[in-house]
Order: sequence, then C-alpha cells, then structure tokens
Amino acid sequence: MRILSCRVHPEAPSVVGIRISVVGTCGSGKTTTAQALTRCLELPHVELDSHAWGPGWSAVPDEIFPAAVAQEAASDRWIIDGNYGKCRDLVWARADTIVWLDYGFARVFWQLARRTFRRALRREVLWHGNRERLAAAFLSRNSILWWAIKTHARRKREVSKLLTRSDYRRLRVVRLHSPRATRRWVAAARFD
Repeated sequence: MRILSCRVHPEAPSVVGIRISVVGTCGSGKTTTAQALTRCLELPHVELDSHAWGPGWSAVPDEIFPAAVAQEAASDRWIIDGNYGKCRDLVWARADTIVWLDYGFARVFWQLARRTFRRALRREVLWHGNRERLAAAFLSRNSILWWAIKTHARRKREVSKLLTRSDYRRLRVVRLHSPRATRRWVAAARFD
C-alpha cells in the first residue's frame, strides 16, 4: 500500500485508478470531491447515501442496501463516496484507490453546518424526496451535526486502522488534509 499524504501543496502524484472510493467523516466533502473527480476523469459516480436512505429519511433495510452497493461496485469503472461499515468491504475489495478526506473537526463541522443550513433554507431535495430541516439538524439528538460530533474522532481511528489490514495493502491511498489540498489534487488527477 502506498499512502500519498497531501497538505496544502500536494507533493504526491495525482494518479488514480478506475475504481475510486472517496471516504472521510460526515461533512468532509466526500460527494463534492467525488463529483469533481467524476468531471475530471469521466467515471460514473455513486453516492452511497442515495442507496442508504429511503423516503422520509427511512433507513434502507440491511438486506437491500449492501446488495445495491455490491451491484454498483461490480462495475468496471466508478467513483463511490461514502462511509458505511456494512458495505465498506464490498467497495474496498473492488477499489484500486482510496481518497481519504482527513480534515480536522473544526473544518468539517463548519462545512457541515453551512451545508445543512443552506439545504434547509433552500429546501433542497436530496435522495428520494428527502429534505433537511433546521429543527431536525440543529435541535435534535438525531441531527447530522450531533452525528458528526460523535463520530469524527472514531472515524479517523477506524480508517487509519483499516488501511493497515493486509487485504487493503494493494490499495493506492491518497490522504488529503484540507479542502485546498483536495482541490489542487483533484485538478491534477489523472489515470495510472
């Protein structure tokens, strides 16, 4: 496994494969980064959230969600973004590149709060007609903001540990530490 760690000025070559998994904590910008890579590399994009959430923010059943992800991962070329443990092995087993958005908590929380506020105010329609609501986002114990607080440090430890597993040593890993580094890296991304 090669870990290419990039800070403000990425020193790592911007080389990727044809099956790219974009990971990071909640609010790190996985979907935004995957969409940018999709435009640069002309690979199909799969957003795991669209498979995980049904209408009315209902969780897709465990027997359906992994099967849908396995079908997407079976394709020859893709960029899949998301951090769902129940299907991570399905994605990473087929991936050749991991792009890890490893940003600090303050950065992620700010991005997430801003995004959530914008979506709620504009009443943006997400997957299956779902919309974010300010009350649910800012006042509920089930809010996405509370989720980010609870999971940020754990997710960082989890991804670090997973990347040491022998079955993932074959992966090319690009670890990015800031949105600026990510933008620069994506702009230079090219196939192996």
